[in-house]
Amino acid sequence: MQEKPSVLIVDDDPMHLRIYGWIVEAAGYCAQFAEVRLADVELPDGAADLVLLDYRLGGRRTRAVEVAKLIKSRFPDVPIVVLSDELCLPDDIAPLVQGFVRKGDPAKLVDYLKQRLCSSP
Repeated sequence: MQEKPSVLIVDDDPMHLRIYGWIVEAAGYCAQFAEVRLADVELPDGAADLVLLDYRLGGRRTRAVEVAKLIKSRFPDVPIVVLSDELCLPDDIAPLVQGFVRKGDPAKLVDYLKQRLCSSP
């Protein structure tokens, strides 16, 4: 039996982690979580198939760029997708990520995951 694709959700808000975890799991994927704290973020040991990264972390726009660089150094082959309420992908993080999905539309997020992970659970 093939293992379900795994999505790592990185956010500074525990409620957002839960909400997006439910969406990811309801779509048939495994959800992993990394909460960004004031001084650090603890990434899981195992790599995911895709990372959803919130753009506004701790109220600082530059923080997501720092976290994306950390994710890339740890998991260089895992695509990072920005999940944000911004209207479009911010220029500062664009070179580090492979996609952008706006918050507030779970159906679009699920469609994006299905396209990106190349499998419909």
